[in-house]
Amino acid sequence: MRRSEAEPSPGVQEPANLRRSEAEPSPGVQEPANLRIATRSSALAVAQAEAVAAALGGAELVTVSNVEGEPGDKARFVRSVERALLDGEADLGVHSAKDVPGEMADELALVGVPEREDPADAFVGDAGAIEELPDGATVGTASLRRRSQLLAARPDLDVVEVRGNVDTRLRKLAEGELDGIVLAVAGLRRLGREDEISFRFGADVMVPAPGQGSLALQARAGDAETATAAAEISDREALVEFTAERAATAALEATCETPLGICARHLEGTLAVAGYAGLPDGSEWVRDALRGDPDQPAAVGQALAERMLAAGAGEILERAAEGV
Repeated sequence: MRRSEAEPSPGVQEPANLRRSEAEPSPGVQEPANLRIATRSSALAVAQAEAVAAALGGAELVTVSNVEGEPGDKARFVRSVERALLDGEADLGVHSAKDVPGEMADELALVGVPEREDPADAFVGDAGAIEELPDGATVGTASLRRRSQLLAARPDLDVVEVRGNVDTRLRKLAEGELDGIVLAVAGLRRLGREDEISFRFGADVMVPAPGQGSLALQARAGDAETATAAAEISDREALVEFTAERAATAALEATCETPLGICARHLEGTLAVAGYAGLPDGSEWVRDALRGDPDQPAAVGQALAERMLAAGAGEILERAAEGV
């Protein structure tokens, strides 16, 4: 087991795969002219897009179908929205920030990050803390990051792969297939399912995914009108945290499928960034945390990554990618 310790911290014709709807404007807010928001069709994606539309003062939702991809390929969720932007079928894309790859097409740009929800992971099941789970309890997740940290904390757990949307996973739990599941607090809140949460994981046990709890707004590069509208609903603290997390992720050469947790939070006038990198079975890991200047988020994220690399995180992530 390896450790690194620091200060604790936390087109013209509409394609068949597009469906449109109107989001109601908020009272007293002027609606941007003909702004079209691309979103996937899942309940969570629509809820997130509707929240952005309301913040903008109303907009037209353009619902897109997922592009094909391998199971676990989170980037496919982003590509479907990006295709609508590149094809001119929408002006603004709304993504779960944790699904956005570090690189994107030159024709696109990230133009805003609205106020962040709680980035923590949540346990849903019959337990008030991870220590209360019975020996060998079966816990479902589709995330290698969550698997790794669950097993790092409780090697006796039987962590099984569970895919599908939030409702599908909750149904499997209700049917007795599992003792518990791990989901994002933010997603449950946005769906009005916060009462399902048994407990939140602290960052000392489970560091969230980079961008978790945040939404990333994307537009065509050079679309000044859309970029201006997005900037007006962006939150500086959320943008700073997202910037630090993406910087650390890039420095560690990680992807959305990597067993890596990076979470930045504003704390006592500083930017506190925590990181975790581990093997999927939780047998080896590096955990670190530091604080820095919130006016230099990319530098803070890079500094954390450098410390983690020095402690062996790069080798661990390479082995994780190779399935070792």
